[in-house]
Amino acid sequence: MKQELLFSESHEWVQFLDETVVRIGLTDYAQSELGDLVFVNLPEEGDEVTAGEPFADVESVKAVSDVYSPVTGIVSKVNEILLDQPELINSDPMEAWLIEVEEVSEKEELLTEDEYNDFISREG
Repeated sequence: MKQELLFSESHEWVQFLDETVVRIGLTDYAQSELGDLVFVNLPEEGDEVTAGEPFADVESVKAVSDVYSPVTGIVSKVNEILLDQPELINSDPMEAWLIEVEEVSEKEELLTEDEYNDFISREG
């Protein structure tokens, strides 16, 4: 069974794999706003990430954009496939996760899918 996704107002999705481990990716809304992604810059395993702070950046044909961490913790896995194939984020943003974070000690206020959809409809 797939865990329910939660969303940040900075357009990242979060999937709790267990109590202290999460997977983070860009939302479909984010990738569609960015356009075709041509490069992704990810942290290294063992790096610390902080809730509300950038941990990566993505480059599209339009611009370079920071990706913000919705949680504080330690990077335990990096989706290295994206380094060679950043376009996977465009084709399947919910499967093309960026990083996994363990030892999650803090998290931003996260939105349910319905709350996130309401948020982007108001923002758009």
